[in-house]
Amino acid sequence: MNKSPRNKTIDTSLQEGKEYLEKCLSLEDLKAEEEDPMNRIICADLFDACGYIPAGAADLLVVDPPYNLTKDYNGENFSKRKPQEYEEYTRRWLDATKHILRDGGTIYVCCDWESSLIIGQVLSDYYTVRNRITWQREKGRGARANWKNSMEDIWFATKGDGYTFNIDDVKLRRKVIAPYKEDGVPKDWQETDHGKFRDTHPSNFWDDITVPFWSMAENTAHPAQKPEKLIAKLILASSHEGDVVFDPFAGSGTTCVTAKKLNRRFIGVEKDKRYCIWSQQRLEMAEKDSTIQGYRDGVFMERNAGR
Repeated sequence: MNKSPRNKTIDTSLQEGKEYLEKCLSLEDLKAEEEDPMNRIICADLFDACGYIPAGAADLLVVDPPYNLTKDYNGENFSKRKPQEYEEYTRRWLDATKHILRDGGTIYVCCDWESSLIIGQVLSDYYTVRNRITWQREKGRGARANWKNSMEDIWFATKGDGYTFNIDDVKLRRKVIAPYKEDGVPKDWQETDHGKFRDTHPSNFWDDITVPFWSMAENTAHPAQKPEKLIAKLILASSHEGDVVFDPFAGSGTTCVTAKKLNRRFIGVEKDKRYCIWSQQRLEMAEKDSTIQGYRDGVFMERNAGR
């Protein structure tokens, strides 16, 4: 079936994407230390690859593990597990990745509400938990005997104190509904040709995120893709230009692509070859277009406020 000209979804096949896959590192490359893993996608299982990534290599970890749901990832099925089994799985990847984060570094872990109950508790055994972010997914599915699930969590934790947090880099621009003036001067808001707005400090509830859809250039056929705008907030808040961002469940490459667009270095690990192709394809697209939907002029715009 031919796609609509407006459908920008990336779903390149293994055959079509052979040249992209060849640019990714294999586990054998990593073991042989033939090539630097910096700014590369490593096509391997994280439990095999992480032992070959140096201790303290990353300033920031952005982790989006499989939620405790039954889901098909390009033919590989992740089955819902008993709570204890999912806790064991969570501890396993935390054990595999902890050495990679430098002292004073930050880790963010994505999860749904049910996985969050387990991850939040386990994470506190490894790191200092600072907060839990909840963001609104406007694409949540309906349910007959429960509330529609349209929220997800992101746990914010650090490896000790002295961590980076750039509050001025993640302000949200909101329209001013009832502008107040003091002595005829706008109080805590600005007036421009584009309207009246206020740049506010972000809270731990985010309602300005648009989930990628078919007409967006960042969209892929991955079943659990995160928006670049979402990941940009994490990267800008908790790293500096030139810092290293590590993603052990790279998926379709959103974290690595966003890191590149924001002038950070990155290392991504993903075992599915097709997802590696999409990641590499997006990285090359980012060389020509470094824009992030919903982020401009150093601030994040409200949902549907355009580019």
